[in-house]
Amino acid sequence: MTDERLSDLEEAAWGGFLNTHTRLWRTLESRLAPTGVTMAEYDVLAALEAAGDEGVRMSDLAARRLMSTGGFTRMADRLEKQGLIVRQRSAMDGRGLNAVITPAGRERLGRARRSHLEDVRALFLARLEPAELEQLHAIWKRLADEGPDARC
Repeated sequence: MTDERLSDLEEAAWGGFLNTHTRLWRTLESRLAPTGVTMAEYDVLAALEAAGDEGVRMSDLAARRLMSTGGFTRMADRLEKQGLIVRQRSAMDGRGLNAVITPAGRERLGRARRSHLEDVRALFLARLEPAELEQLHAIWKRLADEGPDARC
């Protein structure tokens, strides 16, 4: 049987995480807005740039963003209408669709990246010591491990 309430330490740790995540996300999102890219779109464009000319399967991008395929399809529709991505039949599997970043998408991502990385460093990374960054890396890695009992 679990307690019905979090301990003070648990509440401080969990609440601190939620508050920090929300505050940072909102600030980063608002600072990205002038570039014409949302945080979610930035993540997708960066993944497509890293994938190269072959692009990435739409279903894999949806999973990476932890989005439903329908929600991701709507985002892809917006990016495609802006000329930032194109969808192509997968060379590996003719049934699947890959998203590929366009030159306009690379240019938009480049503008957004300069601003975004500056903000990430100023608002988060520069405020922590290297040892603290190592600790966070270890924590995120441990929490990301999905064993047989993972429910997220």
